[in-house]
Amino acid sequence: MMTRDIQESLNRVAALLAQAKHAIAFTGAGISTASGIPDFRSPECGLWNNVDPLAVASIYGFRQNPQAFFDWIRPLASLTLNANPNAAHYALAKWEAKGLLKAVITQNIDMLHTRAGSKRVYELHGHLREATCIHCFTVYAAVPLIQQFIEDGVVPHCPKCGSVIKPNLILFGEQLPARELMAAKEAARNADLVLVIGSSLEVFPAADLPLLAQRNGAKVVIINLEPTRFDSLAYLVLQADAAVVLPQIVHRMELSQ
Repeated sequence: MMTRDIQESLNRVAALLAQAKHAIAFTGAGISTASGIPDFRSPECGLWNNVDPLAVASIYGFRQNPQAFFDWIRPLASLTLNANPNAAHYALAKWEAKGLLKAVITQNIDMLHTRAGSKRVYELHGHLREATCIHCFTVYAAVPLIQQFIEDGVVPHCPKCGSVIKPNLILFGEQLPARELMAAKEAARNADLVLVIGSSLEVFPAADLPLLAQRNGAKVVIINLEPTRFDSLAYLVLQADAAVVLPQIVHRMELSQ
């Protein structure tokens, strides 16, 4: 059962969204945990347990030992490929379809926003939709390659030149995709409301975007299970599960129409 404070916060978010002229969402791993994809920073998820992130998840580490990267990401890739969008993803897609939300900026690589129906999605940390040869730069569909690796554990190599194929996700030491970042910055500058959903706001430069929006006059609402370093600067903070509360906001907005 939701407390009276949470109920009131949901009403406030619904009102803010209804009044906004250029609302955007900024999402992190927490929006996808209800889809079975673990949050990297939760102790129980195990993704960073007993590994050096710079060794397994940096571009330098990938080039030195791609097998270590693929072995590390194997369980996450399996979960991601089998995951389905949850109610929070569908809520954002519904708001976009109704013109209430202008864009989704995401740190996630799981592609669940697009699968839920969101059209304008800026994937700052890449995705598992495509993969690229690190030598000849031939682009391949990533899903068949990843599925094959999950089955046999053999690192995918380029049929053309024999070099390793890397999924199009951003590793430590790589620049964010320029086109996506520029579009996300433009959306943040124009925003009058930013819904930060399921992000710890710990990974930069992506986490700078809500700050950029706030500096340009936007109200920032944070919906996250745990506190963030940005809470004291936010217009409203709601510590809750996005997959639970976003549908509640949708319901409130539908009742008010």
